[in-house]
Amino acid sequence: MKLIIAIIQDKDSNRLSNEFVDSGIPATKSSTTGGFLRAGNTTFIIGIADERVDEVLDIIRETCQSREQFMTPPISLDVSMETSMPYPIEVQVGGATVFVMPVERFEQF
Repeated sequence: MKLIIAIIQDKDSNRLSNEFVDSGIPATKSSTTGGFLRAGNTTFIIGIADERVDEVLDIIRETCQSREQFMTPPISLDVSMETSMPYPIEVQVGGATVFVMPVERFEQF
């Protein structure tokens, strides 16, 4: 058995959740916030049999696409206390960050 933790962008969460339901993959969905962009994410926690891990990863790969987005960095003050107006920069968002871990023991009550 494996434990899969998938962190995805909120825009993909409903579609991924529907794909999991259609495929009979039990998943726990939790709202989270990313540190870099301070944007909403969704974290899925999935306990799955070893032989279905590739199926779960394929669903995540097909459903969660990365995209480009513009963001404005926060205004910074330097030592001279002068402010500089930051320009929007293009960053890559979306896709998925996935961790697959072995499960030593599983109990269900």
